Amino acid sequence: MAIPSIPFRSGRAGVWPLNGPERGDRSIPLSTALTSVEIETAPAAKVTRGGGKTRAQKSLETRERILDVAETEFSQHGFEGVALRTVATLAKVDTALLHYYFDSKKGLFDAVFLRRAEVLNRDRLEALDLYEAEAGDNVTVEGIMAAFLNPVLERCATAGPNWRAYFALIGVVNNTPVWGGETMTRYFDPVIHRLIAVLRKALPQAKEEDLFWSYHLLSGSLTLTLAETGRLDTLSGGLCRSDDIAAVTPRMIAYAAAGFRAVCL
Repeated sequence: MAIPSIPFRSGRAGVWPLNGPERGDRSIPLSTALTSVEIETAPAAKVTRGGGKTRAQKSLETRERILDVAETEFSQHGFEGVALRTVATLAKVDTALLHYYFDSKKGLFDAVFLRRAEVLNRDRLEALDLYEAEAGDNVTVEGIMAAFLNPVLERCATAGPNWRAYFALIGVVNNTPVWGGETMTRYFDPVIHRLIAVLRKALPQAKEEDLFWSYHLLSGSLTLTLAETGRLDTLSGGLCRSDDIAAVTPRMIAYAAAGFRAVCL
């Protein structure tokens, strides 16, 4: 992204121009000015002989760092409990840089949610397509559940702290009545409709409302599992662990498949 440069009368990087946005005699958006400060204080834009990073690479790394911090904050405190100033402080950037990249807190939240939703959607759509192509007319509810759940649960099992924060965030969003449903609809509905379409082949006699009620119940089980709240650990007296994805995966597939058949047949 080409970002205009602002000349500094003082000649020192990081110092506001005397005729900049504070004085108002030349109209320069605040976000542009602050971004220019960041660029002025950064190393040269082109790659150095020692293998330095380009301006674009630095900008991308800064953006990803902001998203990582925001992801953790939103997963722990929800949307209303997070302040942009806190995210900026933890990411070690000026608050105005968040406005430059994301415009608003809602824009930042949407960027956080979209970043990994795209990965999950791609993985699940590919798994469903592959299973349907291989099984043909012999699709089973168990096979469909495995294709839908395995990509998410496998990623959860091997996830680092950022993915785990994202999965916890999904749990928060899925249980937020005011705007959670709208957010889940916007990012995940295409995958869910694809799942329902394949299930119709395995359960051709199922009523449409039964398919959607069954998915509703599956969604609750999945998002609670992804949140890894520790509730199961306490409830079972340590017999089960909420982070034991290897243990929950075959059980969830069997549980979901049996539930779909019981409700839809």
